Amino acid sequence: MKLGIRRGQLTKWKDDRGFGFIQPVDGSQEIFLHISELKDATRRPQVGDTIYYHAVAGQDGKLSACNAFILGARSKPTASSLNNKATSNAASTSPFPVLEVLLLSILPLVGAIHFAWTTSNPLPLILYPAMSLLTFALYADDKSRANRRAWRTPEKTLHLCELAGGWLGGFVAQRRLRHKSSKKSYQAVFWAIVTIHYIVWLIWLFLGKSTMS
Repeated sequence: MKLGIRRGQLTKWKDDRGFGFIQPVDGSQEIFLHISELKDATRRPQVGDTIYYHAVAGQDGKLSACNAFILGARSKPTASSLNNKATSNAASTSPFPVLEVLLLSILPLVGAIHFAWTTSNPLPLILYPAMSLLTFALYADDKSRANRRAWRTPEKTLHLCELAGGWLGGFVAQRRLRHKSSKKSYQAVFWAIVTIHYIVWLIWLFLGKSTMS
């Protein structure tokens, strides 16, 4: 049940985890606040901020804030900003990188086919597309969370999925969604993972035959 609008002070805030607690002005129990419930904020919340919010009672009886905003740090949408937002959303995706995907997938595809043919194990042929779809979905979800200023997917999780075979889906998401493509530290780890996969397939193709013969 949503209660009327209230006011309080942000007394605790964990920015890395995206949540904190509000102390209502009437001195009642603290209210949980998740960053996804902050609307039109022009900056990240800070301890000491005055927060206006609606309180929602959960099934356990504890209250949490929703539809909240920071006093003095709330943007006011204008016609031009709405138009700019619509334009940026329309331009937030790029065409599917067909040629690049074909070039990058040649070696893994040849290696996976050879592996399946010589060992009767089709696991790589199944793992690569399945993990690529999962990784692309995680990228898309993470970008959506970033736009909503919600709790983000850890980069370690994305990299583990890429290492498990989803790096091609990650590459498509970077180009298609323009997500993680400009962060140098992330790109360094990503391309290191791609290089590992290439080295493994090269070793298999050139040394695997002699080992099995």
